[in-house]
Parts: sequence; structure tokens; C-alpha cells
Amino acid sequence: MNRYPLWKNLSIAAVIVAGFVLALPNLFGDDPALHITREDGSPMTEIAVSEIRLALEDGEIEFIAAELDEAATLVRFPDVANQLRASESLGEILPNHIVALTLAPRTPPLLRAVGLQPMSLGLDLRGGVHFLYQVDLDTAIQQLLESHLNTLRTDLREAGIRNRISLAGDIIDIPVLDADRLDDVNQIIRRLDPLLTITSGSLSGEPGYRVELSPIQITERQNFAIQQNTITLRNRVNELGVAEPIVQRQGLDRILVQLPGVQDPAQAERILGATATVEFRLVTDQSVAAYEAQESGRPPLNSILREQRNGSPVLMARDIIVTGDQLTDATFVYSQGVPAVNVRLNSQGAARMLETTQANLNRPMGILFIEDTPTIEVRNGEEIITSVREETVISVATIRGVFSSSFEITGLTPFEGQDLALLLRAGALATPIIKVEERTIGPSLGQDNIEKGRAAVIFGFVLVVIFMALYYRVFGLVADLALFANLVLIIALLSMLQASLTLPGIAGIVLTVGMAVDANVLIFERIREELRNGNSPQASIRAGYEKAFSTIADANVTTLIAAIVLFSFGTGPIKGFAITLALGIMTSMFTSILGTRAVINLIYGYRQTPRLAIGGRVQHGTA
Repeated sequence: MNRYPLWKNLSIAAVIVAGFVLALPNLFGDDPALHITREDGSPMTEIAVSEIRLALEDGEIEFIAAELDEAATLVRFPDVANQLRASESLGEILPNHIVALTLAPRTPPLLRAVGLQPMSLGLDLRGGVHFLYQVDLDTAIQQLLESHLNTLRTDLREAGIRNRISLAGDIIDIPVLDADRLDDVNQIIRRLDPLLTITSGSLSGEPGYRVELSPIQITERQNFAIQQNTITLRNRVNELGVAEPIVQRQGLDRILVQLPGVQDPAQAERILGATATVEFRLVTDQSVAAYEAQESGRPPLNSILREQRNGSPVLMARDIIVTGDQLTDATFVYSQGVPAVNVRLNSQGAARMLETTQANLNRPMGILFIEDTPTIEVRNGEEIITSVREETVISVATIRGVFSSSFEITGLTPFEGQDLALLLRAGALATPIIKVEERTIGPSLGQDNIEKGRAAVIFGFVLVVIFMALYYRVFGLVADLALFANLVLIIALLSMLQASLTLPGIAGIVLTVGMAVDANVLIFERIREELRNGNSPQASIRAGYEKAFSTIADANVTTLIAAIVLFSFGTGPIKGFAITLALGIMTSMFTSILGTRAVINLIYGYRQTPRLAIGGRVQHGTA
């Protein structure tokens, strides 16, 4: 007899039931909704929600509910038309708010209370934001030249060579006052980078060299800026917690960013385009001398003049202790009830901080917050990217003890602290970027795609069900039950993992529907062959499942390997296809082999039967 032990039947049943429960939230659908937040990140209040309700009622805009959703307001509508009317109306009367289109799941409170939620939908299904950024390649070149200028100035000073080195545009001029040291200067330049283009001649009446970047260096620097900014943007997107994002280079100097399901485009734009970093410097004075330097506009030698948030001047050492590039981690915390960013440094930064704190106990140290804001200016009919730098001292504290790799930054609001921690973790942009295109993709288009995708899945499912039922009879009906359970398990896993479902993902599900019955076809044909050879029905069932298993496993493992490769090397849409394909392979192996075997065992395994309803000619045998 073909029987599973009780524990195995119960285990299979438990998996199927758990799958149905996890997939349950997807039955309730979504409401067109608006997600409203404040630009400054502060939470919405019940008073603000009441004002929103009143504004919608005055505008005769029908809505289902308006309620607080953590720090935001979520307004649900019966249809997209009212949603769009409300978006336009509220956008005018709430100037300091972000009004974003979204879809709000109608999951019952009981299911939400236990953490169940529907599948996450991709940009093409759910909507989201689309950004196109242009990278300031001219600034990238200028940064490299300034780095070379500082290095050459230091090397020439250490070599004792008198000079008047300067940077003008894309050229570094090095007039040498000691004519007998020209060969030494040439060697220093060559040691810095042998690819630099060097031209000798008279500069300002002195012999010297003119240094320029070669075409190869310019190209390499531009590619580096694009690649580094792409990596940094990916890191920042990951910090935002967006599923299935697309961050990729487009053309010569642009980067495409697509964020499905983002409900706060302002936060996404602020985080992606920001070039914020910090510098730690010793404070030389913040009293009389600082105010005198502010009035004269001339700080003392080896000092720089900056201002605190309240406008008070601060004199800081020109030498930098640690920069944001040396940070390995930054976490927003509350320290003794005060917002703070817990910072960790790499080995180089930790050694430098340890050395500084040991030598400067009871001296003040300041944290300089630096933010570059790119803008586009039109000069002579051409668009030129310029950057406006803002430097603010966010904290001045006295060094009371020796520390190195771990410490805290205070003096921030909670909103600023969260953003600063995110930016420091994700890294700084290699060069400024500026947004040249932004599109908010509404959920109405996504709903149309969802309906078409659902129709494709149902149509393919029905065709396969009819074929299997007609061709394999009772066994075909069992395979149809397994196919339905397979779809439920795929949806359950997507819901549990919150892996975004995209249009290519739906294509993967449709493909899985066709592939899921392959295993059962192999098993059923093997059972038919065993019956034709004169074996009993029970022996044929056992042999069919056991002998077909190796073939089924080989076919599915090779397909799974292909899915893993697609996920590893593909972009967002390809990853979505690979995820559903891989999940479909695993669930179909479970339902097609274990699931159908359990049902067949329940039908035929507890009794002797002279024949099996498996289609074709009726096969007789002894039990």
C-alpha cells in the first residue's frame, strides 16, 4: 500500500494552510489613496487630519477615510478620479506638505495586527518616482586638479623648492624661482602621475612647467565619477528601504533612479541628491578673536572662519582631523534623551582621532557640517552645473577624554540626525549631481497592468486545468489542485518576503503555471508505462514517483541555477522575473511531488483497486 505516515500528511497540510493564510491579505485589494507628510519631517497631528477632512468636504471630494499613519496622514478614496482631484486640491492648500499618490491595502485590522500584508508591487504596477540625474563631470575634473595642486604644493615645499604654483582653469602653472632645480620639479611631477601632460617654458617671467590632464586621465576621471556616484546612490536607495529599485547609468553623464512604491518623493530626492559630509577640526577661538575675524573677513594664519547655526563665529584649525570618508558606520540614537548620531571610524581615522584627543585634552573640537547644493545656470546659451557650498558648525564640545573609533555627534534635531546618519552610512557622492527629470508614476497605470497580468495568469491556469482534467482524469484533477496550491504558495512567499512583484514577475508566474505540471506529466506517464508493463496499480504509483524523481530534480535544478544567475547579474525587472521563477520552481517541486503523492495516497493508498483513473486505455491489474 502507498501511505504517508500521519506526521508527513499533517506537515504537508500545515504548509498549505500556512500558505493560504499568508496569501489571504492579497484578496482584499487596494484603495486609491494619498500619503501626506510635512516637508520638514515632523509628524502630522489630529488637527491637521481634521483640516484635511474639512478641505475635502468643502471641495465636495468623496473619500472613504482620513487617518493618521505613523507620522503621515493617509486618505483613502473610492476611485482614482476622486484621488486625483484631491491631490490637486490639497497640493494647493498645503504648500509645506508632500502629497503623494499611493495605493493603500484594504487588509483587515486583524490580519494587520499579526503582521500579515499583501505583496509589494513594483514601479510598473504600484507606481512610484522616477529620477534622472546629471553628473557634474566638470567638477570631477576640477576636484582631481585641486588634489594634484595640493599634493604638488606639499611635495615642492618638503623638497625646499621655491615656487609660485597656481591653478587657472584646467591648467596648473608652476613658476620655479630656483632655476637650477627644474629637473627636480620635473621628477616630482612625474612621480605624482606619469600620464600628466607637462610643457616647459617661461611662466610670469620665470622658468617652469605647465601641467595638464591627458585625455586618458580625463576619461578615466569621468568614468570614475559616474561609477562612484552610481554606487553611492545604490547605497542610499538601500538605506531608504526601497524594494526592487533601478539605479543605472544612462548615456554619458546621467544616472537613472526608479523607486517603486515610494510615498515621499521629497525625502527620496533630498537623500539621493545630497552631498552632505562632516569634518572634525580643533576650535582655535569662538570669542573675541572670532568676532574680530568676522568683522574684518580675514581669519588668522592657519585658521578658517565658520559660523554656528545661531550665527556665532567660530575659528577652526585649517588642518582636518577626520573627514566623512573615514566613517564606517553611523546610527541615529537618543543619548540621555538628546538626539545624536553614533559614529564609528576606520583604522586610519581612529588612529588620527586617538592622536588628536591625547594631545588636546580640555581643548574644544568642532564638527563642521558641509552640504553642496547643485544648481543649473545658463551662460552663453549653455547649461552649466554650479554648486553652492554651505558649511555650518553643528557642534562644539570640549575634549574631556581620550577616544578613537567610536563617539557621538550631538547638536542635531531628530530629523537632521536621521538624515545625517543615513548619508554618512551611504557615503559621499564623488561629484555633485542635479535632477534633470522627475516623474511620479500614479497607481492608475499600475492597476491596468495588474488587471492584464491577473487575466494572463487566470487564462493560462484555466487552460492547463482543463487539459489535465481531460487527459489524466482523476490524476489530472489532483494535479490541478497541486497547481492551485502552487500559485497560493508563490503568492504567500512573495507576501512574506515582501519581494516586489513586477510585470516581468507576473510573466515568471505565468511561466511557472506551465512548468508546474511538467513534473506531474512525467510522473503520470511513468505510472502509465508501469501499468502497461503489467505491474499492479500500487506498484505503478510507487515506481512512477520514485523513478521520475531524478529527471524532475535535474530539470528543476538547472532552471533554478539559471534563475540565480539572472538574479545575480540582472537589473530590477530581470531580478523580479528571476525571483518569481525561483520561488515557483521550489513550490512546484513541493506541490507536484509531495502534495500530489499525499492526495493520491489518500485516494488509492488505503484500498486495493483493480484500475487507476489516469486516462488513456483502462489499465487493469492486481493490487
